This record gives sequence, C-alpha cells and structure tokens, in this order.
Amino acid sequence: MSITTYISDLLYRYDCVIVPDFGGFVTNTISAKVNHFSHTFYPPTKQITFNAHLKNNDGLLANYIASSQKISFEEASAKIAELVVNWNTQLQNESVEIAKVGSLSLNKEQQIIFNPDTTANYLTETFGMSAVNSPAIKRLEYKQQATNVVPVVTEKKSSFGFLKYAATAAILFTVGAIGWNGYQTNQLKEHYAKQQLDVEKKIQSATFVIDNPLPTIQLNVAKEAPKNFHIVAGAFEFPENATKKQEQLQARGFDAEIIGKNRWGLTQVTYASFETRAEAVKNLSQIKKNQSEDAWLLIKKLQ
Repeated sequence: MSITTYISDLLYRYDCVIVPDFGGFVTNTISAKVNHFSHTFYPPTKQITFNAHLKNNDGLLANYIASSQKISFEEASAKIAELVVNWNTQLQNESVEIAKVGSLSLNKEQQIIFNPDTTANYLTETFGMSAVNSPAIKRLEYKQQATNVVPVVTEKKSSFGFLKYAATAAILFTVGAIGWNGYQTNQLKEHYAKQQLDVEKKIQSATFVIDNPLPTIQLNVAKEAPKNFHIVAGAFEFPENATKKQEQLQARGFDAEIIGKNRWGLTQVTYASFETRAEAVKNLSQIKKNQSEDAWLLIKKLQ
C-alpha cells in the first residue's frame, strides 16, 4: 500500500495529517448547502486544504505506516523522506496527484498550489451520502376579482340615543376597571417591597455566636507526583472534535483528558497519563493491541 493511501485513510479519523518536511493536509467541516439555481442539495462534508507551514513531524503518519507495514518508526520515517524528495523533484516538471486527496503544483512564485478532490467525503457522519437534485415546485396563483360592497345600516331613530348612552357607559366601565387594576398592582408592589426591606434589616442586625467552637484540624496532604507520560489518542484542529473524542474515550472507561494544544495549534486528547515511563509503555502496548494502533507516547510536562 502506498503512502498516499495512508494519508487518505488518516484524513477520515483526524483533522490534520502532516507529511514531515513538506506540509500538512487539513480538513474543515462544511455544513449542508443548497444551490438555488440548480435546485441541488449537498450533504455536509469535509473540505481539504493544504498548509505548507506544517512541516514538523508529529509522528502520526510515521506511526500509522510502521504499524500497518510491521516496520520500525525509523524505517517509516525514511520512506516518508524518500517520498518528499520524489514529490519535490516531480513538482519541478509536473503536478503531483494524490489519490482521493487532490493534486499539487507550483505557481510562478514557486509556491505549492493545492486542488482538492471533491469526490471523496471524509466526514464519517455523512459517508455515502450524495447530492440530491429536486425540481422546482410550481405553485398556482389564484386571482380573485375584488367587489366593492357598501354596507347599509338601518336603524330606528328612537333607539339611536339608547345605543349612544350604552356605548359611553361601556367605555367608562372599561377605563375604571383598568384604573382599579393598576391601583391594586401598585399596592401589592409596595407591600412586598416593605416586607423585603424588613427581612434585610433583620438579617443585617442578626449576630451569630458559637460558644464552643470545634478545634482546628491540620491535614497533611501528600503532593501527587506529576504525570508527564501521556498516551495520545489524537490531535484535532477544532476543540469541539477534541471534546467529543474525550467523551467517547471516557464512556469506554479511559481516564481521557485534553492536555492542550501542540506547537501546530492542534488540541491533543489522551487515553490516560502516567507518572513513570514504565507504566505508560505497558499501557500503550495494551491500547495498541486492543483499541487503536495509532496511539503513541508523548512526554510532556503539563503546566
């Protein structure tokens, strides 16, 4: 299996895959979108970008190659270095095609230009979903001719005076009811405010005295040794993805923690951290065997 295939595999699980001394491939989640002109619905996906400044070896790609091909970390690193030399040589004459990832080429300023492959969806939550085209819905419009209707009211002259007085009485009654409700509301507010003030005065004037205080107890707490050996489960560009990974590991019984960002700004998540290298190496072996071969050991002193 070629190294480019390993890069593609890792992009399904990690937000950033770095090729040492060359650059890093970074994925960004894109929400679902609609093309209103073609009436096409596109599912959420991950967009791949290339960052030429991410050149330091974080060990992710080399560890994955070493575990897949059953070789040492140094041998895997040598294979990556050879690939980088071949890529740099090829870029001087033509573009470099990376299957399911994209193509790399040089512009006039000798800067690397990346053209992503949009056919592959690296967002596992929507893997297999494709764009859907829906024809526009035609709506029928009904036009109604307006007709002018002039209402005719007939009323006996003798009853007009009674209706006028009845309407006046109804208005006066409504105004009076509103005024009375407002008066009652103000009275209740003043009553509750006075009660609250009395309670506050009583609290402020209260004095608490303890006749027989308990003796002071001095506790000697042993300082816990620092845990500087960490088994890393992954590094994520977006903090919310790191939190999600931590919760998944905790649900499986691991003492997972987020130990901050590395030098490339990626948030690191650990399976667990240990005080000694021996403990860490022993647990790393079990995790690589039963959980994930991508786990690796990081020695870092936390602040």
